Amino acid sequence: MFETIRRTDDDEDRSAFGLFLLSGVIAVLVTSPLLWLFLRAAQVDPERAFSLVVSTRTVEILANSVGLMAGVTLLSIAIGVPLAVLTTGTDLPYDRFWTITAALPLVIPSYIGAFAFVRTFGSGGEVSEAIGVPLPAVEGFWGAVLVITLYTYPYVFLSTRAALLSLDMELVEAARSLNVSPIEAYRRVVFPQIRPAIAAGALLVALYAVSDFGTPAFMRVSVFTYEIYVEYGSFNVEYAALLSMQLLAVTAVILLIEARVGRDSGSTGGGRTARIRLGRWKWVAMTAITTIGVVTLVVPVAVFGVWALRGPDGSVPSLAFEWGMALNSVYLATLAAALACVFAIPVAYYSARSDSPLSRLFERATYVGFAVPGIVIGLALVFFGANYAPWIYRTVPLLVFAYVVRFLPQVVGTTRSAVLQVDDRLVEAARTLNAGPMETFRKVTLPLILPGVVAGGVLVFLTTMKELPATLMLQPIGVDTLVTVIWAAHETLYYQYAAIPALILVLISGLSMVVLLRQESGLG
Repeated sequence: MFETIRRTDDDEDRSAFGLFLLSGVIAVLVTSPLLWLFLRAAQVDPERAFSLVVSTRTVEILANSVGLMAGVTLLSIAIGVPLAVLTTGTDLPYDRFWTITAALPLVIPSYIGAFAFVRTFGSGGEVSEAIGVPLPAVEGFWGAVLVITLYTYPYVFLSTRAALLSLDMELVEAARSLNVSPIEAYRRVVFPQIRPAIAAGALLVALYAVSDFGTPAFMRVSVFTYEIYVEYGSFNVEYAALLSMQLLAVTAVILLIEARVGRDSGSTGGGRTARIRLGRWKWVAMTAITTIGVVTLVVPVAVFGVWALRGPDGSVPSLAFEWGMALNSVYLATLAAALACVFAIPVAYYSARSDSPLSRLFERATYVGFAVPGIVIGLALVFFGANYAPWIYRTVPLLVFAYVVRFLPQVVGTTRSAVLQVDDRLVEAARTLNAGPMETFRKVTLPLILPGVVAGGVLVFLTTMKELPATLMLQPIGVDTLVTVIWAAHETLYYQYAAIPALILVLISGLSMVVLLRQESGLG
């Protein structure tokens, strides 16, 4: 009997050590792209590096990037917070419908919206020609601010709305009992309570804005992401590396701020807060939400739909839609999702079952790629492939690895949540039947956590289909995908060729939201 117990303990120790090693190797792998970037930047002569960093052009790029981030963040707060209040704290009719309408812009990737806006408004745009009146062009810096805001304000809206729904109603009622108006009660009692949620959503918007590549690229705005790609295409790799380091520094500052202010407000309770009666203002509110829905959803889908029905102007066989492009996207996304699941299981399991600081460190390491802009990951792997592993450069394995680095946290998070929900008594029961750690995991734990793994894998699949910068920089020769065709259509000015790929990506984005909602209800 004692020999059996000793053997069981030895198996446990070996299993734990193996899990530790495997998690550590995965953590090193997914953070390794940053190492290649640091190495490349370190090769630049210090004097030249300093002159490039403080050059007028670099200062302009920094100013544009920070200005874009600030403008998008402030506008997102200005739109998202009032919408959250309208749908939770007023007598707005059909609030459920308006909530869905306000959240739906997340369905469309911002670069798809930017593509449609550039070709819809302004002289010669679809809407201008349809109504016979030239409309202002949506382009340049302010056009990018507007478009990114319209497709990212739901981050603020959803986080603020969640905080309002969880707010302790008694606080508001106590304020109302002192003859304070609903608006004054919100100002004095509600907003201090929901400020952390507003800040958390706003900082997500800021992180997205500073890392967005497609929208600034389509609108020709000189920001870090677009200029890194331009310098890379011009073989000016030194400047591209230095710009990437500066972009990482800006991202780190945003994450630091998020860590400090993105905390829970500590509110308890739940339910509706005191309702504000809108009166005739409810028509203004419904008109505003309807306008946002039409501009962000109806206009892009309608434009691409018209283009798809009308067909392209001119004949460019290389841009003509073929189902092989969609199949390539599906193939790459499937490989990325499968590999992400394989990587996520040991890291998530070790993090959930161990209290050691290293387990948390390994788990957090997998989140690096999600915080780092895709253009930076792509550039880092270009350096690695071109200089250290030319046999893998511009091949499917390297591109799939970039996707895994970028989106692995989506599986780690859902898998860890699923592991935490496994009843320890089931595992102990299997061990009492002399089942080893691996057999217990395979027969008991894995079937129980599989829904969480699959949910995360599906999310990786869907987001991989939409990834633009990493795909452009690491695209295997001869492997065209939906996003590369959209980019090529824009670069060659044959915009209509982007119609069908864009509509497919909108559908995929819609499925992403469905998966997210099911994930929240099933795992939260």
